[in-house]
Amino acid sequence: MGKTWALITHLHALAGYASICAMESTSKLDDEQWLAYWIIYSFITLFEMAAENVLYWIPLWYEAKLLFVAWLVLPQFRGASFIYDKLVREQLRKNGVRLHEHHGYGHGAEHGPHLLKAQHAVAH
Repeated sequence: MGKTWALITHLHALAGYASICAMESTSKLDDEQWLAYWIIYSFITLFEMAAENVLYWIPLWYEAKLLFVAWLVLPQFRGASFIYDKLVREQLRKNGVRLHEHHGYGHGAEHGPHLLKAQHAVAH
């Protein structure tokens, strides 16, 4: 697991660096990629914490995780954006959830706090 762990650590460092670059760029596309990555990686971590005793017995779990994280991180694949667009965004639309941003900051200008308010579309 030593080499696998080292590769995952390097991919994680790449994601951190790319996230900083995305925050400093004026493009919204890269912000979405890296925000989606961190959300998905958080879910992977929570899953691993909850299923730790089971994952211990699954051969090649860490190698599979390495391939999945590489697919999420590497710009050639943009896996994190793909998962967000095809799974998360589709579920939000399907269930009628709309997110509204209420802030006074333009993208690419000063990055200030963002308040997101989720509203479920309900017919009255």
